[in-house]
Amino acid sequence: MEREGPPLEALLHRLAETPQDFLGEPRVGQAGRVVVSAVVGDLCRLLGGTPTTAELAAFVSNEARDRNRLAVALLICWLLADDYFRANTPPPPALMELLTAGSAELGVQTQSRKFVEDPERREELARFALARVGLRPLGESVAQAQDRLTSLSAAERARVMQASRAAEERARAIREALARKAAEESADKWSRE
Repeated sequence: MEREGPPLEALLHRLAETPQDFLGEPRVGQAGRVVVSAVVGDLCRLLGGTPTTAELAAFVSNEARDRNRLAVALLICWLLADDYFRANTPPPPALMELLTAGSAELGVQTQSRKFVEDPERREELARFALARVGLRPLGESVAQAQDRLTSLSAAERARVMQASRAAEERARAIREALARKAAEESADKWSRE
């Protein structure tokens, strides 16, 4: 996030106007019509890279559980096909990391359509993608960009909720242990008297 990137509004507008080709059902096994590996390959070549067969293999699946991850990867491809990224190409390793691990991380938390239909999820996807390729929205400081991404992140909310549940469970276990100890001490006191 050290470098300024494009204006956030331009990316949000681009996501809001995602064409049907990028919203189509990703190919999983024999189902679906959009071959995600081909779209990823086209994006990499558009941005001056040459993806390997192994890199593209990450976007071929026979598992139904991969459908949302692949659909998110399609949206990221559409977002990064913007003129800004053509002129300011992201580093190829960061690009592949965003498309593989990034789409998996986002796909676990949110249905792909929400990244187009819901304004907060659109912003989350745009900020997430920028951060993963080392950029922040134009006009924002690093702290502002990081704070806004954290506040929007579904993954961060899930992590906070899980930590909260774990803390509640620990507190309950401690209360129960203290109550048992108090009951034992009370029983010992009565037996000595």
